[in-house]
Amino acid sequence: MTTPLSFLSELQARINEVLQQSPAKDLEKNMKAMLNQGFSRLDLLTREEFDVQAEVLARTRARLEALEARVAELESRHTT
Repeated sequence: MTTPLSFLSELQARINEVLQQSPAKDLEKNMKAMLNQGFSRLDLLTREEFDVQAEVLARTRARLEALEARVAELESRHTT
């Protein structure tokens, strides 16, 4: 007598086998290839690249704010 768990595992294995041999698998492969091709044309960047650029921007903003404060200080010295 088979247990419900082994029955479900066997059923899942058979369904996966049928799906691997069906036209649905080819359709999935074709869709993935088409999407990958479309994404490559969009000139997207990875999350890692985005995070690096966000960090560079944050450092640049901080430096700009420091320079603006320094210029304001120098200007106030010059006018007084």
